Amino acid sequence: MKFINTFLKTIVIASLLTGAAVQAEVAVIISANNANASLDQDTISRIFLGKSKNFPDGSQAVPVDQDAGAASREAFNGTVLGKSSSQLKAYWSRLIFTGKGTPPKESGNDATVKDLVAKNPNLIGYVDSSVVDGSVKVVYKF
Repeated sequence: MKFINTFLKTIVIASLLTGAAVQAEVAVIISANNANASLDQDTISRIFLGKSKNFPDGSQAVPVDQDAGAASREAFNGTVLGKSSSQLKAYWSRLIFTGKGTPPKESGNDATVKDLVAKNPNLIGYVDSSVVDGSVKVVYKF
């Protein structure tokens, strides 16, 4: 029995040290007042990379990023945009230099982004799914 307890403790400690903790689910959100019901990954990516300025229904789409280093932002960049932070920095540097684009504005943490999106039907953002409430609509999860 002592062997099993020691073995289990070793596994838990190894998991913590290697970062094998379960990652939280991230939700891409729009205002509850936005007419769009759901968006696919390609549409979201195009909006956040400045390739599209509108939602599928034709209304204006304004992306908001979380602050650099936020866990939700890192997950979003890698999963939805398929880019690392350094790749995105290089991407936006090229577009800014050539006058062809402006990156999404950094707008704070999960709670701040949720509040901003809830108040403006043109905004789209992403948050940890635990902060989602009735003021916003989840259009994509990962």
